[in-house]
Amino acid sequence: MNIQATTANAFDKFEDPKTTAKGEDRATVALSNPETLWFNTGTLCNITCENCYIESSPSNDRLVYITAAEVADYLSQIKTRNWPVREIGFTGGEPFLNPEMIAMARLALQAGYKVLILTNAMRPMMRKTMRAGLKDLHDEFGNRLTLRISVDHWSPDLHDKERGTGSFAKTLEGMQWLRDNGLNMAVAGRTVWGEDDATSRAAYGAFFAKHGFDIDARDPGQTVLFPEMDERVDVPEITTACWGILGKTPDQVMCSSSRMVVKRKGADRPAVLACTLLAYSKEFELGPTLADAEGAVALNHPHCAKFCVLGGASCSA
Repeated sequence: MNIQATTANAFDKFEDPKTTAKGEDRATVALSNPETLWFNTGTLCNITCENCYIESSPSNDRLVYITAAEVADYLSQIKTRNWPVREIGFTGGEPFLNPEMIAMARLALQAGYKVLILTNAMRPMMRKTMRAGLKDLHDEFGNRLTLRISVDHWSPDLHDKERGTGSFAKTLEGMQWLRDNGLNMAVAGRTVWGEDDATSRAAYGAFFAKHGFDIDARDPGQTVLFPEMDERVDVPEITTACWGILGKTPDQVMCSSSRMVVKRKGADRPAVLACTLLAYSKEFELGPTLADAEGAVALNHPHCAKFCVLGGASCSA
């Protein structure tokens, strides 16, 4: 098996969860070490980005606000299932639009977990109630709380190209408030700009130094540079033989260590998904409980190949 795009039509790929377009056994990933449980707080966002993988916007409510009571139920399930979770992640949309964001974070921190909140650090986070809540959480739980800020590029022009004019300045204001109040920060950027990893990290490092941000640009856990995701691009399917060819193992892939809880519009209860990247792909919905979500996941989507296996990326800290 050759790790290159197959000669099959790109649109014939990723159809069968068991076999590839060339008839080879598709790779699967077992939930071998569930360290992170993600909650999607809802797909509503204060901005519309040029290339948002989950299509968040001020009008997209396909995933509705999850509640603190629902989060509490899943935290209880973690204990019941004896999952070795160390981190609870919150993503969106923009999590700070959810009115129960502070309460949900508090529940997770009180349960003993680290908490990671993905945010653009703009107006929703900067509302008076959210700032007061974040200060209280930091005072009580310290660096067990981390906010990962979306800074798509270290330069204002390219960041604003993705997120809209003036976005960089508003995010910078939020980061400065977090810095001044001692909250722990990380950054998520993108690799779409054509810069090599070393160049990009050096530039982020200069940006952090200029503004006194205590973020290590060389640490991929503190400065996460995500590969771009485009389902229209032809990528190779991952077969069982690819692990040996690539020198990788299934437990290096994100779905071996994490799951995500979402609540779909009109649904009676939340559902557990295999992946943070595939909120709308019904075949990656595993069931309403963590027990339902313990099975293996077939790598049957372009994102599985480009983002996780070939890109080596992970949403967790």
